[in-house]
Amino acid sequence: MRKLLYVVPLLLLSCRPMAQTFKPVNKNASAEVKNLLAYLYEINGKHMLSGQHNYNSDLNVFSDSAKNITGKYPALWGTDFILWGDKDLGQNIVNESIKKSREGYLVTLMWHQGRPIDEPPYDWKKSVQGKLTAEQWTELTTPGTALNKKWVAQIDVIAGYLKQLQDAHVPVLWRPYHEMNGVWFWWGNKKGPNGIAKLYKMMYDRYTNYHHLNNLIWVWGANSLRDIPEDEAYHYKDFYPGAEYVDILGTDVYHFDYEQSDYEELLALANGKPIALTENGELPNATVLKHQPKWLWFMTWTSWLWTDNTKDRVKEVYGLPTTLSHDDVKERLATKP
Repeated sequence: MRKLLYVVPLLLLSCRPMAQTFKPVNKNASAEVKNLLAYLYEINGKHMLSGQHNYNSDLNVFSDSAKNITGKYPALWGTDFILWGDKDLGQNIVNESIKKSREGYLVTLMWHQGRPIDEPPYDWKKSVQGKLTAEQWTELTTPGTALNKKWVAQIDVIAGYLKQLQDAHVPVLWRPYHEMNGVWFWWGNKKGPNGIAKLYKMMYDRYTNYHHLNNLIWVWGANSLRDIPEDEAYHYKDFYPGAEYVDILGTDVYHFDYEQSDYEELLALANGKPIALTENGELPNATVLKHQPKWLWFMTWTSWLWTDNTKDRVKEVYGLPTTLSHDDVKERLATKP
C-alpha cells in the first residue's frame, strides 16, 4: 500500500488507544487538540505532511498552485495575522480556517506582530523588523507597566479570533514569535530566561489561563542555525521556553540549509516531542529526508514554491511514499460543524 489512508471518523478517535504516550502542554486541551495531537504522534517518524503557507490577502493562491503542479492539495493550510495595511484581515482568516478545518485540512497560524511601542498599521521595516531597547524590553516583560499593558491589548485582539476558532471546534497549530533566534524581528536574538522565552511564556499564560484558549497546539518554530557573523544564535536551547510550554518544535529552513547537525540538535532538544519544518524555501529532497526522517511536516512559504523549487522537485517531494497530502488525511481530520 503506497500510503496509509486514514478513514476513521474523528468522533471515534478518542476511543482508540494512542500510538504513543503524550500529553498536550495545556492540561485543559480540547478534545479536538487531543485528537489531532494523537494523530500527529501516530504518524510521527513514519510520514511527513505536506503544507503550504498563503498570504492573508490571498488565502488560497499558493495552495492552489501546489495542486496545479502536483495534482494534490497540501495537508496543511496556513496563513499569518500580520497587520501591515489599514485593514485587519483577521475575520477573513477565521472564516477560511473554519472552512479549511471542516474540509479536513490542518490549520496552522502565525503572526508577524508589530512592535508594541507602535500603532497600527505596522510598517514592515520600522516595526515588525524594528528594535526594542533593553529598557523597553524590560518594561514590556514586566507585568503592569504601560508597555506591558499595550502588549496585552495587542495580543488580546488575536485571542478574540482564536476564540472564534475554539467555538467552532477548530484545533490550531499556533506558532508565535517564530525565528526568535534570528536578528531580523523585534523579538529576535534575545537569549536566556528573561529574553524571548519569557515573552513566549507570558503569551502562553495569557492565552491559556486567562482566555482559556484550549484549542491551541503550541508550536515553537526557530530558524535554522546560520553560522554567519551577524547571526549570533548558534544553539536552539538558548531560546527554548521549556517542554512544559511546547507541544511541537520546529525550524525554518531556506536556501537548502538542511544541516544534519542542526537537525540532530533540534531532535535532542525535543526529547521525544515531534519536530517539523515550520517554514521552508527549497523543499528537502529524498536524500535529505533519508537522513532526516523525523520531520513531521513541511510548510513551503508562499511564492518560494515557484521561485526556489522546480516543478520536478515539488512533484518529487509530494510523490514520496512517506508524504501525506490532503486526500490522505481529510477523512481523519475533518471537524464536524
